[in-house]
Amino acid sequence: MGEILRETVSALEKEESSEEAQAQLDIWKYIFGFVEPAVVKCAIELGIAEAIENNGGPMTLSEISSTLGCDPSLLNRIMRFLTHRNIFKAIPTSTSTSHGYSYAQTPLSRRLMRNDKQSMAALILLESSPVMLAPWHNLSACVSVNSDFPFENTHAQDLWQYTAANPDHSNLFNDAMACHANLTVSAIIEDYSEAFRGINSLVDVGGGNGTAMSIVVKACSWIRAINFDLQHVIAEAPEIERVQHVAGDMFVQVPKADAAFIMAVLHDWRDEECIQILKKCREAIPKENGRVIIAELVIEEEGNHDKLKDIRLTFDMVMMAHTNFGKERTLKEWDHVIKMAGFSTYTVKSIKNTVNFIIMAFP
Repeated sequence: MGEILRETVSALEKEESSEEAQAQLDIWKYIFGFVEPAVVKCAIELGIAEAIENNGGPMTLSEISSTLGCDPSLLNRIMRFLTHRNIFKAIPTSTSTSHGYSYAQTPLSRRLMRNDKQSMAALILLESSPVMLAPWHNLSACVSVNSDFPFENTHAQDLWQYTAANPDHSNLFNDAMACHANLTVSAIIEDYSEAFRGINSLVDVGGGNGTAMSIVVKACSWIRAINFDLQHVIAEAPEIERVQHVAGDMFVQVPKADAAFIMAVLHDWRDEECIQILKKCREAIPKENGRVIIAELVIEEEGNHDKLKDIRLTFDMVMMAHTNFGKERTLKEWDHVIKMAGFSTYTVKSIKNTVNFIIMAFP
């Protein structure tokens, strides 16, 4: 018995020692965690990925620095950092007089191009902007008994008031939402096209500049789409064939259609507002064969080790920093708001290669 106890104590001591060593390494990523997104933002602003893409193949450091007008020694340090993280690929090159590297694109670096079909550049630029970074410094005030709202406490307005009053930020925000819509809606159509079957008209509630509906009508030629958002958003929306832009307030009335589509909107609001929005969506669709297509995150219950769970939990922290009452919801919490909004039944499906789920609610 004594030998077993000694072995158990020894195993625990080794485990604790290993955890201490790992902790000493891990703490540095929390000290300097801001560095990665800052350097990635730098790469986007410099246009490094576009330069390599436009070249049609790998480029040397001197070629990139010449093309972009950058200091070669500083750019070398940036590229060393980014290639170490596999954002770009470093290919050893040598001549009779020197040794060095050429730099090539990767699937990840292409997502830093502003106009690539899988671009995430606009989202990165939004979330790394001074406006969106500043509220994080007030996160503890949000959690304290004072219950301050980080964004409102920082900017004296909530996110929506600030966006409406500041056109530059509004454009940045809408570009980021279009970036998200481009990736997510394309994935929904590829993985769950039946969500759009049997409907002739579709209203996108909070649809921004209409990117989501432009993708839907292109893939589903039988659908007539309505892009519905606030006046200052619709005023900047481009003309899109078979998409009608309508300005209004989703808390007051939603335009009539066979189905409503609402993506990355409900997580901005507390349950009471979500229920109100969903009720307006339900009123806008027919009782027979109508549906509300909700594209949102679902936080998995404890014990679920989905590889995307960490990203979804991060989104929840973003909601805490940038909205007054927004949050990502568990399936139990979604069940509550959907039923309280008067829907009789709903289905839930995860969408491949995205963090999103589709919740289909029926009157």
